[in-house]
Amino acid sequence: MILKLGHNKEHPFRFNQKKAIQAVAFLLKQSPETNKSDDYMRLLKLLYFADRESIEHTGKPITGDKFTAFEHGPSLSLLYDLVRQKGVNNIEWDKYIERDGFHIRLINDPGNDELCRYELELLTKIWQKYREMNVWEVADESHKLKEWQKNDPGKSSRPIPLLDLLEAIGKSDWLNDILKATQEESEIDCVLGIE
Repeated sequence: MILKLGHNKEHPFRFNQKKAIQAVAFLLKQSPETNKSDDYMRLLKLLYFADRESIEHTGKPITGDKFTAFEHGPSLSLLYDLVRQKGVNNIEWDKYIERDGFHIRLINDPGNDELCRYELELLTKIWQKYREMNVWEVADESHKLKEWQKNDPGKSSRPIPLLDLLEAIGKSDWLNDILKATQEESEIDCVLGIE
């Protein structure tokens, strides 16, 4: 399922739930624990780092999720809602992932056919970089990101505009190209009847 968020400058990408679930599952499978689980805040930050780096190299994120600044650093808000079941009753998510307190666990493998080789390599790289860090160490790393510092929400949350992220990675001149490309993708999807 691809969730259309609407085309706007703050977040022009589309959330691809199937791809996002596969990315979550891929990271959970990297877990050295036999139960394939991880702290959900830690895992969502790893996915944020992966989306951020993917934009830096390709102009597109892996998941298409919304970037949000939370008290403990940036994260992906639609996946956060799925994890927390906040206003969501999602059969697709529940087939593969279950939550137990602050941990999520892989219960069925969704495969990885939505993820290209670059994305799998990037997810592996992110996992390797942060695998020894606990949730609070990863949160501390995420507090160093300029786009979070600019949008620090205190004890609340707030969206991180795409331009703030692009400025933080030194790619602010990509904004118009990204907006144009996502608009064209949206128009093609509309013609093809893809929601």
